[in-house]
Amino acid sequence: MTPQFDHEKLNVYQESIRFVSWVSAILESVPASLAVKGQLDRASTSIALNIAEGNGRFTAADRCRLFDIARGSALESAACLDVLDAKKIAGGETIKPGKQMLASIVAMLVGLIKTTSADRAYEQEGGYNREATERERDEEEE
Repeated sequence: MTPQFDHEKLNVYQESIRFVSWVSAILESVPASLAVKGQLDRASTSIALNIAEGNGRFTAADRCRLFDIARGSALESAACLDVLDAKKIAGGETIKPGKQMLASIVAMLVGLIKTTSADRAYEQEGGYNREATERERDEEEE
């Protein structure tokens, strides 16, 4: 497919379409009676749609709002895959590729949000150091 629209050139959009294709095969095996089937279908679709719409917006605030929604939908999709695993409908090894795609999508969306909006606050990279926190607490108790 030759890109015709700007959003089609984005790696995150292409990855979201790959995820929709991948998850469609999973959804075929999920009974229609389970709420998670419709939820996962809507959430996975929402990722691609909000990326496309957000990329077409002119203001940074509009772009970020839609990229935030796409990020939320990716996280929701990951949770839906966890529910399928918990309900023993799709095992951990079955959902692993989808979770990896979603992790990549979320990371790319965070990057888009960061480059689009300079006035937002973010956590420092590197996460929390639990060992250091426990050591500091022990030192305070002494």
